[in-house]
Amino acid sequence: MPYVNIKITREGGTTAAQKAALIRGVTDVLVQVLGKSPATTFVVIDEVALDNWGVGGLPVEAYRRQLATEG
Repeated sequence: MPYVNIKITREGGTTAAQKAALIRGVTDVLVQVLGKSPATTFVVIDEVALDNWGVGGLPVEAYRRQLATEG
């Protein structure tokens, strides 16, 4: 019984169709690669507020500013 948790930021407004495509795509990969049943495969998408997301030891917005000044 596979369980996959996808975490994305709320930034950009992921549509219901995009979420459905993610769920279908991840399920298909588990069926093809591991032979798992779609009926017992769970995919959960968590949307996280951007201010609760960090990368490189910084909040995302600070990280992006840093990248912009370096590049």
